[in-house]
Amino acid sequence: NLIQISLALLLCCHIDACVSFKDKQVAARVTSDAKMDEWFVVKVINFDEKTKKFEVLDEEAGDDEEGGVQKTYKLSASCIIPFPERNDPSGTQEFPAGRNVLAVYPETTALYKATVISTPRKRKSDEYLLEFDDGALPQRTVPFHKVVPLPEWHRQ
Repeated sequence: NLIQISLALLLCCHIDACVSFKDKQVAARVTSDAKMDEWFVVKVINFDEKTKKFEVLDEEAGDDEEGGVQKTYKLSASCIIPFPERNDPSGTQEFPAGRNVLAVYPETTALYKATVISTPRKRKSDEYLLEFDDGALPQRTVPFHKVVPLPEWHRQ
């Protein structure tokens, strides 16, 4: 939940914690558009101790207009949400049915708002059954390590 995000961000203010994100994939809000938040899976390249910003890489190549170049961003800690550890499902927060979350849409690197239909524990697996907010598509399964809390201020 948001308390855990806040605690993670507070911890992140500690230099060692921020540096520990290096080379890890995280969820990142890469736009500052007032009408929409865009979240993507990015890789942390570096943490600048002076500016307190993360340098992250969108590992997906850009489209043809961008010449297929991978983009980098400099983001504050408030734009970063660490994913749960893939190899430790027992140590992660479980979101109950009905909870709104951000989740990586299957076969993409984009995160979208979704509602939990069924938890990994109920499914006896390591996947959530989610209904993404567009409503037009069927419910999808997403691994627990690709689901994070939905920030209160999220707009989509």
